Amino acid sequence: MLILVMNAGSSSIKYKLFEVAHHQVMASGLAEKIGESSSILTHVYMTAAGEEKQHVEESRIADHQQGLQRIVDLLMDPHTGVIGNPSEITAIGHRVVHGGDAFQATTLIDDRVIADIEACIPLAPLHNPANLMGIQVARTIFPDAAQAAVFDTAFHQSLPVEAYLYAIPFAFYEKYKIRRYGFHGTSHAFVAEEAAAFLKRSLAELNLITLHLGNGASMAAIKGGRSVDTTMGLTPLAGLVMGTRSGDVDPGVFGYLADRTGRGVDELHVVSERVVDCQHCVDRTGHDVLHLLDSLWE
Repeated sequence: MLILVMNAGSSSIKYKLFEVAHHQVMASGLAEKIGESSSILTHVYMTAAGEEKQHVEESRIADHQQGLQRIVDLLMDPHTGVIGNPSEITAIGHRVVHGGDAFQATTLIDDRVIADIEACIPLAPLHNPANLMGIQVARTIFPDAAQAAVFDTAFHQSLPVEAYLYAIPFAFYEKYKIRRYGFHGTSHAFVAEEAAAFLKRSLAELNLITLHLGNGASMAAIKGGRSVDTTMGLTPLAGLVMGTRSGDVDPGVFGYLADRTGRGVDELHVVSERVVDCQHCVDRTGHDVLHLLDSLWE
């Protein structure tokens, strides 16, 4: 069985093709700068002799449809390919950032699931539209493959009520579903499992704090393999300072800024989501936490 895993961003597509029976990665890659004047597609593949090779090409990729089609072409190419035709791929897994409280586990995608993901766009406006775009393109190119959505928020659906409810009127939760959802769930679940394996102990007996550190960053408290608290909240803006997201800020800051600057809520929201970043907090270069850590040793 071959499974293609995709992570569609606003201007990128990350992918890996797995051969399940032998736990083998047959190909992987990244299409980036989609929609820009010059795009880059890096494709890594295994030869018949078991040798890993890399193919890089730079040419404009107009949209996700063209990007995914080019990836499929490379997967079938006589020189860089590992499959004969798209029908050999049995299933496709899609990373979806926000599933609200509608999804507690990986879910097969149908029209209802797509509608539920669309309903969560206001909660993750930078992520869910791109995730949906990848799903829609994949359904067109791979009409016979099972398509599954893996939600960042699903792992944190085990949060107890005292962890996920905010200290605001309960009616806001009942009417608008305002609550802590948490993100990076697949990462936190994986790190917890790896920590248990490293410690040679059962995950069920461990209390852990896990960290996801990248351009986005979050922490989670995990008890017996279940998330019981996490730093991100209703949206991926909350918690730690991140590459382009402010993390926790006193809510009064935005009312104060609105009064002082005359800016509206929408404009101030963009500031907190795309402008404030960890580069402003330290004299280092780069948005990714790993880049900041590397720079400490320079």
